[in-house]
Amino acid sequence: MTRPVRTSARVLLLDAAGRLLLFHMAAFGASPECWMTPGGGVRRRETLRAAAERELWEETGLRVPEGAAFPYVAMTGGHADLSWASGRFEDHFFLLRVTEHAVDTSRMEDRERGTTLGHRWWPPAELAATTERIIPFGLPPLLAAVAEGRIPPEPVPLPWHH
Repeated sequence: MTRPVRTSARVLLLDAAGRLLLFHMAAFGASPECWMTPGGGVRRRETLRAAAERELWEETGLRVPEGAAFPYVAMTGGHADLSWASGRFEDHFFLLRVTEHAVDTSRMEDRERGTTLGHRWWPPAELAATTERIIPFGLPPLLAAVAEGRIPPEPVPLPWHH
């Protein structure tokens, strides 16, 4: 398998009502406007989990609580031609449940702040019914399983979005 040009660690952050936090991202180059989970690139010598924890802190102001369940639940990958890179990309997803959280984006990098239009907590039914572009694809069935207490023992492969 080809080594990815970018590996990302992302977080499926659910509140007590089962709503998923997504960031509204501006159109960028050939990529249309979309909604995405918090997360970003894995640094050299950083584990996927450590990257997911760091990105969650930077983008939402939330630290993963000591001893909290933070399972690796999904992954997706494929080819993309972006203005800043071309090749194989991989996204890895961790799950975190919180009672509630007031999102604090003050630690976002300038580049992130410049492309983030906002954020919202999506109820499962709205997420399943929306015609807006949600990345990653295939989230509603995974979130339905999680809502029923079925946490996948291995990461579930999700469809690639490019």
